[in-house]
Amino acid sequence: MILLLSVFYYFYFSIVGIYVIFLPKVLSGVGYSASEIGIVFAAAPLIRFILPFLFIKGLQLNSKIFNAALVLVVVSAASFYLSLEHFYFLLLSNIALGVGLSLILPYVELISLDSIGKERYGKVRLFGSLGFIIVALVLVRFLSSAWVALDFLTVLTLVMTIVAYFVQRHSIKIAVKKEEIFHNDINLFKDYKLWLGLLLMQTSFGSFYNFFTIYETDRGISLDMTIYLWSFGVIVEVGMLFFQGRFLRANLLSVLQVTIFATIIRWFLVFAFPTTLGVLFFAQSLHALSFALFHSAAISYLFFHYKHKSLAQQFFSGITYGLGGLLGALVAGFVYEYFASYLFLSSSFIALAAFCMISWYKKEQASLA
Repeated sequence: MILLLSVFYYFYFSIVGIYVIFLPKVLSGVGYSASEIGIVFAAAPLIRFILPFLFIKGLQLNSKIFNAALVLVVVSAASFYLSLEHFYFLLLSNIALGVGLSLILPYVELISLDSIGKERYGKVRLFGSLGFIIVALVLVRFLSSAWVALDFLTVLTLVMTIVAYFVQRHSIKIAVKKEEIFHNDINLFKDYKLWLGLLLMQTSFGSFYNFFTIYETDRGISLDMTIYLWSFGVIVEVGMLFFQGRFLRANLLSVLQVTIFATIIRWFLVFAFPTTLGVLFFAQSLHALSFALFHSAAISYLFFHYKHKSLAQQFFSGITYGLGGLLGALVAGFVYEYFASYLFLSSSFIALAAFCMISWYKKEQASLA
């Protein structure tokens, strides 16, 4: 199971690497405006946000839904060939891909946490980071046209779905089955400070995920050097995922505070020194905290805080990567089109708001203990 999970993460995040690093540049090269790119990248997260609410109403994230999601991502990835130059069809392709990916990852994350535990989770998840960095380093050498990026996207999606199918088939126990005896204990309004903090944290990443490549290349940094910056961030992420077990034994809310504070500093440095490579590499080193450790601490906290563990992971994916991704893409697209130089300053302020929410929630939980 550990081997299958490792291979799954490798190919899943290879797809994410193409989607995050290269697709915005591809769309820009085809002729889409910054606001259009923002709309395209906001559509799939909106659907991802809506999906968990359907599961509250009785829909089950089971093997049938999972297998349907595998088929959907293959079909939607291939459809990019036909839709790339047609905005509304591209929007539909992107939404379909987002729906499929947003169902696949929470299902596999639950298998991972349930079968190998939070301490060993990072050593499996780091293969996803390796996939992300390797596809970045390889594709940048072959990206002669938009169609090359789509070739990589389609082939890697097909391989990922095959591996994911075997992960599902070979899982000894799936926690979803055990949760049928539990009523939904997730109250978004009661824990709004927690969920709002997680939402704002991911919203702050909108500038990075959707516009970092464009932002740096527009300021004279070469595409090769921009890819090196992406890759360096992933290298330190891999290091954190390997060694993070000891940190996850600490108070997870305190860990979240530290990671969000590092994110505030990170975005401010990119804003203040957009062409100073030494500072940019240091800012990217904070990715170890702002993504790797934050992600692991967040899903671990939710896994132990709620009884309905599968729905908790779906809400994390939907609220952070879904609604947070949507808001981040829209805000970043607007800011970059009209106030380009302030793009990452806005992200820093959004991360500051996330820090305040998590700190408030932690204080509240301490008073209840």
